[in-house]
Amino acid sequence: MSRINTPATINDAPEGSQNLLKGVEKMLGSAPNMFRLIGNSPATLEGYLGLNGALGKGKISAATRERIALAIANYNGCDYCNSAHTYLGQNLAKLSTAEIEANRAGRSTDAKADAAVRFAVKIAETRGRVSDQDFAEVRLAGYSDAELVEIVGHVALNVLTNYINEVFHTEIDFPVFEAARAA
Repeated sequence: MSRINTPATINDAPEGSQNLLKGVEKMLGSAPNMFRLIGNSPATLEGYLGLNGALGKGKISAATRERIALAIANYNGCDYCNSAHTYLGQNLAKLSTAEIEANRAGRSTDAKADAAVRFAVKIAETRGRVSDQDFAEVRLAGYSDAELVEIVGHVALNVLTNYINEVFHTEIDFPVFEAARAA
């Protein structure tokens, strides 16, 4: 059970979040628990949706965005995000079961995506203090300056949702996949 109120419906959310949640519902077909919980703070919901929307227009593919989300969710031990991104990875990004398992382990079966996923996990592990070698490896895989900045942005976006869901114990409303916990 969530530690704070998760509005049962969009109309139960604060007025400042209702139109934002209607936009989520239009895009996803529903307003999942995480969005309604974040909607307790219209400012935080607006910030999350703004960054998510902006990064969605970036150079990193939808499939690699899901790969990074899975890796970071698993690294941070977030069951909600692991469950949500497994569902999204399978149904929207069309990732295979083997790919999703690799992503949870901080890898990818695709060589270029593997560099991005490994770099994303290094960012999380080192709290941004990646080594020159880590940076050289992702650069060697062919990532541009813009894509490198976006990888950092995706890590930050996913850390935000991981922490929100872990702090508040958001009730999982996707098929449940438990995350591993980083040591």
